Amino acid sequence: MKNIKKITAVFALLLLALLSSCRSDFLETTPTRSVGADAATGTADNLMLIINGMHRNLYYRQGGQGYSGIGGQFIIQDSYGEDLVHTATGLNWHIDAVRWQAQGNENSFTVEYPYTFYYQMIRNANTVIANGATATGDTATRDKALGEAYAYRAFMYFQLVQLYGKRYVAGANGTNRAVPLRLDTSDSPLARATVEEVYTQIWADLDQAYTLLNGKSRVAKSHFDTKVVDGLRARVALTQGKWAQAAQYAKAARAGYTLMSNADYKSGFTVANGEWMWASIIVADQTDYFGNFGAYMSRNYNSSTIRLAPKAMSKSLYSSFPATDVRTQVVDPTGAHTALGLPSNFAKFPYTSQKFLAVSVSDSRTDVPLMRASEMYLIEAEALARAGDEAGSKAVFNLFEKNRNPAYAGAVTTGQAYIDEVMKSRRFELWGEGFRFFDLKRLNQPLNRNGSNHSATVINNVYDVPADDKRWEYLIPRKELNANPLCTQNPT
Repeated sequence: MKNIKKITAVFALLLLALLSSCRSDFLETTPTRSVGADAATGTADNLMLIINGMHRNLYYRQGGQGYSGIGGQFIIQDSYGEDLVHTATGLNWHIDAVRWQAQGNENSFTVEYPYTFYYQMIRNANTVIANGATATGDTATRDKALGEAYAYRAFMYFQLVQLYGKRYVAGANGTNRAVPLRLDTSDSPLARATVEEVYTQIWADLDQAYTLLNGKSRVAKSHFDTKVVDGLRARVALTQGKWAQAAQYAKAARAGYTLMSNADYKSGFTVANGEWMWASIIVADQTDYFGNFGAYMSRNYNSSTIRLAPKAMSKSLYSSFPATDVRTQVVDPTGAHTALGLPSNFAKFPYTSQKFLAVSVSDSRTDVPLMRASEMYLIEAEALARAGDEAGSKAVFNLFEKNRNPAYAGAVTTGQAYIDEVMKSRRFELWGEGFRFFDLKRLNQPLNRNGSNHSATVINNVYDVPADDKRWEYLIPRKELNANPLCTQNPT
């Protein structure tokens, strides 16, 4: 059994790169020379090995070195926005997203990459779910594997529906198409489900995940637990405009977590601080060097991207916060970052950020934040404010803001001006963590890069994108359309 487990662990990791929503090569009759599909999924321990492989896949390279797991998705999603500034084109990583050229091209790898990646993960989750009832072994281990599989499936469909579907509008999603809703391991063609159907399934999966994970501990923050599930519920409810539920689940998710100290905030962002709820933790023997999140978003790793085109923050966003706010203290208006002792061949641009720091100049590993308690504070504050409970919102928001800025005296704005203050803090707090494209889309707001430090050459003069632009919905990849005759394209 020990040897089978080792082989299956390798199998679980390697097969993840082979999956797609329309191919049948996920679990072949004999996936390795000595382990059949039944053996690979027949025990609770082996189901958990597949889950562990899914955790690993979150930072596994999917294509070119700029497209490693979900961290690469985060960079792209923020590159569409106004707050993450690409200081130069560098080696052109993610520049098609910066210029809004990618999502309207069905043959673009930027369009294909998330579609393939998320359906790979869904196929793995479906395999665990399909085999959970008959798996032998420890019941608690089986339930944890199943619970994480449901959580993963919900999260992946949540990402997909936000990219490829129209924004959620209550009562208007019965005919708007999203993505095929595949809930088993078959490969039969499927039409695109509606936006409403996808969200209904997301909620069902999150409820099931919570039930299965309730009362169970996790071995590391790379795994799901009920707090993370509540955090996902809060995100989904916020996107749907279900303010009461968003506030309720955000409060439940953050319970027991403390906000990080200002010293921790400036130390490079690691899972070790108590605020982090869920993260990808890249260990040394699984690093991808120039493919890691830190090879693109840190300030100190010796990669071509960071040497030539380090990531900066929008000057207008930075300038709207006082120097006493710790979040301004990881951004250098001069670009020198003197304390880091950057090598002389590192280009210096104003307003570059050292929010993310790699292990060293020669080690690109950074912990990739997937969920932090700060996000839950901000969801709760936003949701309460939009629901009309401004006093309740301010109680939460003031607590959060005073942590980030000890000199903060408390919110004095009211109405829409107060909501704008909360949203600006959300932009500042979650910079580089993959939320901006989704936030603009869910709120039906246009892109506005005017008055910032974006280079006209880098962004190809794309300063404004209207809220009704068709590019807010990714095109379905041409490969999927060719393989699935029931799948239709978004308007072009």
